[in-house]
Amino acid sequence: MKTLDDWLSPDEPGVAPLRGRRVFVRADLNVPLDGGRIVDDTRLRASAGSIQRLCAAGAKVILASHLGRPKGKRVSTLSLAPIAPALASLTDLRVSFVSDCVGEDVQRAVERLGNGEVLLLENLRFHPGETENDPDFAGALAELADLYINDAFGTAHRAHASTSGMVAGVEAAAAGDLMLDELSHLSQILEPERPLLCLLGGAKVSDKLGVLQNLAKRADVLAVGGAMAYTFLAAQGKSVGESLVEDERLGDARALMESAEAGECRLLLPSDHRISQSLDGSTESRVVESIPDGWMGVDIGPETANRYAQEVTEARTLLWNGPMGIFEVSAFAEGTETIARAVANSSATTVVGGGDSLAAVNQLGLGNRIDHLSTGGGASLEFVQGLSLPGVEALER
Repeated sequence: MKTLDDWLSPDEPGVAPLRGRRVFVRADLNVPLDGGRIVDDTRLRASAGSIQRLCAAGAKVILASHLGRPKGKRVSTLSLAPIAPALASLTDLRVSFVSDCVGEDVQRAVERLGNGEVLLLENLRFHPGETENDPDFAGALAELADLYINDAFGTAHRAHASTSGMVAGVEAAAAGDLMLDELSHLSQILEPERPLLCLLGGAKVSDKLGVLQNLAKRADVLAVGGAMAYTFLAAQGKSVGESLVEDERLGDARALMESAEAGECRLLLPSDHRISQSLDGSTESRVVESIPDGWMGVDIGPETANRYAQEVTEARTLLWNGPMGIFEVSAFAEGTETIARAVANSSATTVVGGGDSLAAVNQLGLGNRIDHLSTGGGASLEFVQGLSLPGVEALER
C-alpha cells in the first residue's frame, strides 16, 4: 500500500511530481454543526495535515467527505458549505466550495483550480450512488482526479463509491497520514506484545458480539463492563435486578464464556456494582455485590474497578473501547474514571476508542498520555477483529 510519504519522498519516484496533479482526497469532515456553526473541529484539524502537505507540493486538491446521514437526498442542514471557510482559516490555504460533487459545474470548478489550492465538494451522501457504490457515480468521481488519497479511516469499513468504487478509475492511490496512523497503531492489537488486555464496555452485547467473540480468541484478558455485563451475569444465573439484559443474547453470552474458558483468554465480569433506581442520578445510589429487585446497575463497583485497574498494570498491550457505566452522569462515572487513570498511567502500548471512552480521557486531561486515540469508530472495531476493510483493500489493490 502506497502512502503520502511515498509520493512526497525525494527517494521514491512514485507518481511524483505532484505539482499540477489533481488529487482526490477522501477525508472525514463529519463534524457536528449547530445552525451552520462548527461545534467541534477536531476532525477538521486532524485532516488538515495531509491537505497542507499536498498543497505545499503544488497539488490541486479535490476534497470530499460525507456529513451525517441524508440518505441520498439534499438536506440543507447537512451541507459541507460551512467547512470551506473554517478549513481556509485553519490552514491558511485557498479553499473554494462547489454545491455538488459530480456534474458539469464540478468539472468546471476543478478546471479553475490552481496549484496548491483546495476545492471542497458538497456532501457525497446527497447522492444515493455514494452508499450504493454505484459504478456510474464512482466513475464520475474518478473522472475529476488523476490520483486518490484516502484519509478517512472512519469510513474504511464501508464499500462506498468514494472509499472503494472509484479507486480503480484513477492512476494511483495511497493512504493519507490519518489513515496510516490508525492502521499502524491498531495493527499493534493484531500482533501485540503480551499480555494483551481488552477492556470493553457499552450498553448492549448485540452491538459488540462480533468484537467480543473475536477478541476472546486474541486477547489474554477480556474485561467486560457497562450494561452489557449484565447479560453475561444473567446468563450465569446471578441476580441483576432491573438492569439491562438482552434475553435473546443469553445463549450467545454462555457460548462466549465457554469459549473463553476453553481457550487461553480470561473473561472478567463485575463482582460488585453501583446501583440506582433511576438512570439520571436523581435518586440514591449504593454499592452492592448482588443487585436486588427494583434496582439496576449503573456502574462497576470500586472492587471491580480496582481489579480491572490491576490488570491494566500487568498488560503490555491494551485496547479500551466503551465506558464502564453511565459515564455522562457524574454520580455514575467513578468506574470509568478509575479505568481512564489506570490506562493513562500504564506502561503498556495503549489504544483507546469509542466516543465515551475518548470523552473520559479528554475530560480528565489524560488524552496526551494515551499512545493512540482512535476516532475510527466501527472501522476500528472491525479492524482489531482481523476483518478486511473495503477502503483499505482498495488501497492495497
